[in-house]
Amino acid sequence: MNTTTIEHFDDLLRIARAQPEPQRLLLVFASAGLPDQPSTRQQAQFAQAQGGTLEPLLCVDKKPAEIASFAALLEESHTLEAPLPQPWSLVFVAALGGVLHEEPSDAQVDAQLHRMVESIRGGMVNAYLPFNRQGQPVQLQPG
Repeated sequence: MNTTTIEHFDDLLRIARAQPEPQRLLLVFASAGLPDQPSTRQQAQFAQAQGGTLEPLLCVDKKPAEIASFAALLEESHTLEAPLPQPWSLVFVAALGGVLHEEPSDAQVDAQLHRMVESIRGGMVNAYLPFNRQGQPVQLQPG
């Protein structure tokens, strides 16, 4: 396997841990659903796991060392999603690297997480890596 091939979330963890600069992984958990008053076509596409809307449910940042594996992240997410109206379908991931061996600041992390949430809400997700609940990357199709 090529060192940049990401076939599972755990591959991303391995790559992030190997970076020379400290990394923060930015995670936005989102649910997939239908818009209000969906058309018959939208309903049919959604039933085939194509199309739909994304609603960010929660976001968090983690150092790669704070995530033992996708299985551990999934387990932790069960606690985080308990008060939510629905479970998450996808987790979008971005990495924010440090500079000169300094971690990104909390302000930088917060600003980037806010941008991610707004981008996902607006359907602009190409800059992020989406994974399903099995830790597998997902190829999203434009609506």
